[in-house]
Amino acid sequence: MSEPDAAEWKRRLALYSAARLPGLAVFMLGIAIAYSNLVRPGGWPQVGAVLAIVGGVASILLPRALRRRWTRLDSAKP
Repeated sequence: MSEPDAAEWKRRLALYSAARLPGLAVFMLGIAIAYSNLVRPGGWPQVGAVLAIVGGVASILLPRALRRRWTRLDSAKP
């Protein structure tokens, strides 16, 4: 098993951090829909809650999936 070099680690850190951004954006959109007049007057709590939950789960699971993939790739290298 060989260690990735410093450039590879920097790229992975940037990708790992960027993987959280779409989930965070969906989460914030869900909060905005639930509590503001963005979609309809008075907010839409049901739709906002669903989007917030989906965004929160995505921001947690996507980076973990990347880490698992990288671990599997690193262990497969000679």
